Amino acid sequence: MSNDVQAAPHTPTALVTGASSGIGAATARWLAGHGYRVLLAARRVDKLDAVAAETGGTPIQCDITKPDEVAALAEAVDGSLDLLVNNAGMALGQEPLASTDLTDWDRMFQTNVLGTARVTQALLPALEAARGCIVFVTSTAAEAPYEGGGGYNAAKSGERAMAGALRLEIVDKPIRVCEISPGMVRTDEFSSTRFGGDQERADKVYQGVPEPLVAEDIAECIGWIATRPPHVNIDRLVVRPRAQAANHKVHRVTS
Repeated sequence: MSNDVQAAPHTPTALVTGASSGIGAATARWLAGHGYRVLLAARRVDKLDAVAAETGGTPIQCDITKPDEVAALAEAVDGSLDLLVNNAGMALGQEPLASTDLTDWDRMFQTNVLGTARVTQALLPALEAARGCIVFVTSTAAEAPYEGGGGYNAAKSGERAMAGALRLEIVDKPIRVCEISPGMVRTDEFSSTRFGGDQERADKVYQGVPEPLVAEDIAECIGWIATRPPHVNIDRLVVRPRAQAANHKVHRVTS
């Protein structure tokens, strides 16, 4: 009889920001269903607890614009992290530059750019220890500008530039730096948040669009990126519904 003791299989750990709803929650479900131990970070504890109960994940209240709360994320991963999904972000307003409220722009930059940078910086040592992967969830708003999108275009373009610079800076480290750029994704809250809770205006974004993407579509793509072999880096994956050929070119069915 062999005396060899077989090592227990490694359970990978993932941390998803903005995990309380939409793409973040769907990604947490996908990862939990594929063998990951999932740490769930978001501001809203009630919604976060619901996703944690569903996935068996660990909820961590975290506003990524607050350094002390981000420091708690680094403590939670305990020195090793296989996957970071930088999903937390927001779009606010769709007014032209001439009349926009620049406090909305400030909030978008604080979250999409500086918050994401803060989380990434805090978790890089744990990702290096695990030879991990980072997935930045940007947007096709970074692909091309559109009317009323100046603030969100700029914020997501900034996040994209950050991911690209990081990839260059740590090319000698065993960390994959990847980006997914979703187009029109219908979720419960994204457009509603953008328009200050005006559900009628939010619904018009998707009106007549046959089969916009849903959060689960993006979650599956993130899972595919994360599960490529360690030598395979998906620099950028752009995902749109078939009905959206570009930000400004969307097929709508009229009744």
